[in-house]
Amino acid sequence: MTKHSDLNSAAIAAHCATGASHVAIEVVDETGSTNADLLARCATLAGPTLRIAGQQTAGRGRAGRPWVSQPDASLMFSLAWRFKGPLHRLVGLPLAVGVALAETMTALGVPVQLKWPNDLLKDGHKLAGILVETQQTQDGGVWAVIGCGLNLLMPDALERQIGRSVSAVPWLAQMERNTLVAALLSRLAGVLAEFDDTGFAPFTERWNALHAWQGQHVKILDNGQLLQQGVAAGVDELGRLLLRGEDGLQHIMSGDVSLRLTGG
Repeated sequence: MTKHSDLNSAAIAAHCATGASHVAIEVVDETGSTNADLLARCATLAGPTLRIAGQQTAGRGRAGRPWVSQPDASLMFSLAWRFKGPLHRLVGLPLAVGVALAETMTALGVPVQLKWPNDLLKDGHKLAGILVETQQTQDGGVWAVIGCGLNLLMPDALERQIGRSVSAVPWLAQMERNTLVAALLSRLAGVLAEFDDTGFAPFTERWNALHAWQGQHVKILDNGQLLQQGVAAGVDELGRLLLRGEDGLQHIMSGDVSLRLTGG
């Protein structure tokens, strides 16, 4: 099995589809955060850039939560991509990224589902997370740095450290890492180019087809406080969660909101 130390930018590039051939690929053994690395360099990046690290010592999830990982058990990377803007058009970007990752995983024989706004689930447990951070440019464009963390293996000690049940894909852990990264990057590049032209609307049906909790009674929480509850009815063309409750259909914006099955 290829370990993280065997990740190689030339090997990843060799396996990429043509649509990703313009993406610069950087491989490092260890860094604090690939997202932070790329955000600090947005002003000087020549074009789309993928940065992947064998180990991140300061990886982050949503709301600044730490992303707990260990070498060879996770695949962690960030992709910097420049969008035409304006910023508000990127509201549905994390969901489009989720579609790209989920469709790639399914094509590789690992069916997964999506949890709004930016998690991949396998067998009901979190398999991957997405963190999108943005930086506006002087000409009105926007750099988005898209961070992805994918659990390949889940040793018992690591799961205890995380403190909750999570999922993993040992089948993909056996796959040659450079080939796996190339498959993810190739699909991502295609989706991001399409999203830049169209926004989220064309991805709505693709996301809803992968929605883990469609038709389920759910709670919307913010920092542990119950905001709303109702039946999850997919997402709209902006990527907002549709929640059917006593007051009719509500449109929930993305943010630091957690989704929980009622009674879960």
